Amino acid sequence: MKVTMILPLLFLSILLHAQDIEGAWKLTHRNGQPVDKEEHVKIYQDGYFSYGAKELGSNKFLSAGGGEYTIDGNEYVEVMDFNTAQPEGIGKSHSYHLDLKGEKLIISASQQGRDMIEIWEKLSDREDDLTGNWVITGRRVDGKVNQMTPGARRTVKILGGGRFQWIAFNSETKEFSGTGGGTYSASNGIYKENIKFFSRDDSRVGATLEFEYELKDGQWHHSGKSSKGDPIYEIWSKYKEAYNPK
Repeated sequence: MKVTMILPLLFLSILLHAQDIEGAWKLTHRNGQPVDKEEHVKIYQDGYFSYGAKELGSNKFLSAGGGEYTIDGNEYVEVMDFNTAQPEGIGKSHSYHLDLKGEKLIISASQQGRDMIEIWEKLSDREDDLTGNWVITGRRVDGKVNQMTPGARRTVKILGGGRFQWIAFNSETKEFSGTGGGTYSASNGIYKENIKFFSRDDSRVGATLEFEYELKDGQWHHSGKSSKGDPIYEIWSKYKEAYNPK
């Protein structure tokens, strides 16, 4: 009887630990040194994560990475779907030790004979209508909706803690097409993005884009104008429901 009671409680504690890190985080220290000349923001949502990094002041894009993650006690494992800094690590599991202390997330490991430790500070765990990890599954062109089946090549958009990041990549060829992200709001059918980093064009940083959105049968219908001013109508589906790796 005691064993049967302990196992569900253990599972519940692991599940809660995993949920506790959902939201947006900012890197404050790496290997004991403050990170004050760069901005690294990481979003965890629905078993997926992504991060984007830029230089402060110049807004020069530095790197991006992300993929699926799991937490088992203090063992934290990432499997990268995209990684601009180390594409050779895509598809491989990377294990770390994780400690959650209040509003700080401490990730550490020994890599190639060196100790690595990062301290991330929570920015927010705010939720709204669009909080989640999404993958694009449709676009309307000339009045007709073209359905898209995500595979190795896909575009993902992760929203959590008032932050968003989109990424276009191919996990098989390790090709990276682009990413952008920043802060957002979603309320009363209006979705707004404030761009904080953009891999394709640093000059777009600081721009605010406004769109209309509607949730239909669990899908996010997104319409307005792109950063180039072109009209768009996109359909996004929850990643876990739409994406089936080949």
